[in-house]
Amino acid sequence: MLALLATPVFADSPLEYIVQPGDTLWAIAESNGTTVERLSRANQIYDTSLIRVGQRLALSGDLADLPVSAAAETTFLTPAPKPKPPRVQHRPVRGLYMTFFSIASQDFRSHIFEMIENTEVNAVVIDVKGDRGYIAFPSQIPLAGAIGAQDYITMRDIDDLMAYFKSRGVYTIARIVTFKDDPLASARPDLAVRNSRTGGLWVDSENLAWTDPFQPEVWDYNIAIAREAALKGFDEVQFDYIRFPTDGDVGGAVFSQPSNQETRQFALQAFLTRARQALQPLGVKLAVDTFGYTTWRDDDMGIGQQLESLAALVDVISPMVYPSTFADGIPGYSYAVAYPYEIVFHSLDKALDRVWDSGVEIRPWLQDFPDYAFDRRPYTASDVRAQIRASYDAGASGWMLWDPRVRYTRGALASADE
Repeated sequence: MLALLATPVFADSPLEYIVQPGDTLWAIAESNGTTVERLSRANQIYDTSLIRVGQRLALSGDLADLPVSAAAETTFLTPAPKPKPPRVQHRPVRGLYMTFFSIASQDFRSHIFEMIENTEVNAVVIDVKGDRGYIAFPSQIPLAGAIGAQDYITMRDIDDLMAYFKSRGVYTIARIVTFKDDPLASARPDLAVRNSRTGGLWVDSENLAWTDPFQPEVWDYNIAIAREAALKGFDEVQFDYIRFPTDGDVGGAVFSQPSNQETRQFALQAFLTRARQALQPLGVKLAVDTFGYTTWRDDDMGIGQQLESLAALVDVISPMVYPSTFADGIPGYSYAVAYPYEIVFHSLDKALDRVWDSGVEIRPWLQDFPDYAFDRRPYTASDVRAQIRASYDAGASGWMLWDPRVRYTRGALASADE
């Protein structure tokens, strides 16, 4: 991980700093007692991820307000932060996501295959069970056919597809949308979240029903899908929507057990314990997706997700640290979308500090789509690359790009031979 405080390299004046290899604007600000915002204004830096080795930066903020001698004394007398424990190194996974329906399109496949052949991308995340509860390949699970989860099959050629990925050394991740499952909830109301106000099924803002995370039969169904994916050759099973619902009339949601922080966390832990026992013999990694704010919050956020309670049960935690999802900002960065590097770096750094001793990998989801929460700005190649750099600087084990349009930014990715 990048050292945040080393002996500063000054130019002719202690109010200047010369950018060194591996430096980031955040690290320079931290080690010189100022802020990224002040440094950016003082040096007219409009993209905080674009600084170059040898660049002379005027220091701003608290140090710039001091006389030269006082500034130098303050800088050199400031103790370095305590070194952090070493973080476990894993093979970097650099992945792109393919949606449930895009995997059926030759045009979308060609786009992803070109990235695999010619860029640093070495992994792909594919919807095995998508957001609407359908299973992408022919399944042998009787319940899947009975509830209509096989009504749309988008990977009939899954064996050939997996052979292609294996031949090129591509790491394959099966995304399984877990508790958001309209087909199962509709066919089996006894396994569904109920609506206390109507007596019927509870539905979210997309008018889709959810299954009850407390129900072991729901766990077993998703684990059966995961086992099929592993047997097809996927290297990793990634459970998404492994949480209690958040959007819609949540106050009217009724579960088979009382829902509080303790019971919610226990439900997810019990499910993951059972999943790990079923998947471990197949040699597949177990991963979960979490909200970005789980890296900052110590509680379960009302959804059962709490980093420390998950870390001991899975191989990978993938927080969705898209800047656009931090609508309330993070400390020091309220307008999150404008700071792709800082949002990702601080969030991952905090997460890794919390779970470093568990050995779990932290591999984030990064944003490669237009903003939806702040000013609708497009995310450029430099914005995407800034997040990738932040992931490496924080010590994450790779990254995955999310774009539901499957139009990944070619300019953000290094060439295969770099």
